[in-house]
Amino acid sequence: MKRYYVYILKCSDNSYYTGITNDVDRRFNEHSFGSNKESYTYDKRALELVFCTEFNDVIQAISFEKQVKGWSRKKKEAIINDNWDDLKKLSECLNETHFKNFNKKKI
Repeated sequence: MKRYYVYILKCSDNSYYTGITNDVDRRFNEHSFGSNKESYTYDKRALELVFCTEFNDVIQAISFEKQVKGWSRKKKEAIINDNWDDLKKLSECLNETHFKNFNKKKI
């Protein structure tokens, strides 16, 4: 059975890169050695693999990769630090105009 991996690399500028692969070691080496000059990580080496999770289904892996790519830095750091329970709190809208935070003025 083929396995797929969603991974996060920490770049030398402290940004994060999220990707998907079926061979983590090969893909990490490609990033580290700068195989593709057009890639996000090319000018941001040295790299550190800070997160990796496995999937049996490529569709689920692609879906999770897309989800993580849209996340805030804090949410990415939550899963990097294995604090999955923090995701719900980090997903809450804190804007004053959000219905949970809206301060109704008396007229």
